[in-house]
Amino acid sequence: MKRIIFYLLLLPASASAQLTLPPSGDNQKSNVGQWIGPVEVKITYSSPDVHAPGGHDRKGRIWGEVAHYGFKDLQGIAGTSKISPWRAGANENTVITFSHDVKVEGKDLKAGSYGLFLDVEKEGPWSWIFSKNYSSWGSFMYDSSEDALRVQIQPQEAAYTEYLTYSFDDRKGNSATAFLQWENKKVPFKIEIPQVNDLYVSILRNELRSTPALDYHNWVKAAQFCADNKVNLEEALTWAQRATNPVTGGTEDFSTLFTKSNVLNALGRSSEADATMERAVKLPSASMMAIHQYARGLLSAGKKEKALEIFRFNAKAHPEEKFVTYVGLARGLAAGGNNKEAIKNWEIALRNVPENQKANISNFEQEVKKLKEGK
Repeated sequence: MKRIIFYLLLLPASASAQLTLPPSGDNQKSNVGQWIGPVEVKITYSSPDVHAPGGHDRKGRIWGEVAHYGFKDLQGIAGTSKISPWRAGANENTVITFSHDVKVEGKDLKAGSYGLFLDVEKEGPWSWIFSKNYSSWGSFMYDSSEDALRVQIQPQEAAYTEYLTYSFDDRKGNSATAFLQWENKKVPFKIEIPQVNDLYVSILRNELRSTPALDYHNWVKAAQFCADNKVNLEEALTWAQRATNPVTGGTEDFSTLFTKSNVLNALGRSSEADATMERAVKLPSASMMAIHQYARGLLSAGKKEKALEIFRFNAKAHPEEKFVTYVGLARGLAAGGNNKEAIKNWEIALRNVPENQKANISNFEQEVKKLKEGK
């Protein structure tokens, strides 16, 4: 037993097991995350409150005292930095992590984790500091040579917030604004994903080298994404062709040909796109609703004659349908100025309204009324 005790006494402090105890100062740990497109952003921090432990009221003394102005000599720890910014939280470093490269306030920042500090100023702009050192306690060991990025911002007045809080707002597909909010201040910084669609393509390309490639639907989705966003179109065409080819695990159906046609249109190869859709609508497996929606899309694109042609084909191919195909004919004819025939088809459709469309009857009747009034 004596030997065991003696051995334990010789163990360095770093080798001792960590205990789960309340955080220093009762500043509870928090984390918040946000996806910006395919990029994940995470902020981990300790959250002090305006009322210090014991209920001591620090209102009016947060900015400039608790969050000290400028760079301060933090006394009391060996090796401390002589120029320490505020730690932008409490206890250990506040840590922000980016899964991919980003821009912060228009400046490049590589993927990775960073210690997040804040230079609080009495007057003029404040500065967010992203440090390569993210594993220290607070800013006692801050070293400006480890800065990866500094950006200036203007703090904003905000509603009272008791607990220091990080969050995100102004969220879009390629950007979001992260912010710290505490007491009466909100301190933002904008994060942007440059060329976000190119990043999506890179991720899709890599995923299609693995198990998702075994499902042709994924080739369709990837190709359609490129067509919708006018990116990576030549490769997207090979993806669409793979989705239609049984040899590569694909199948030629309305959806796969529709996507191939969309890619061809995006490439400016409209005659090939039209020929592809001619094949798609005439497939025995093409559903009445798929053909109807295709014709609606043509109508929205201003291709009135082609839309009416497809509406007519759909009605002929599906004589059993007495509502959708007649609505299509009515709209196609009305778009071409043939109100008389459009009204006739609306009347047939209105005699055959299915249960799931009865709530829209008044809207249909309004369309007929407008046609009768010549509108």
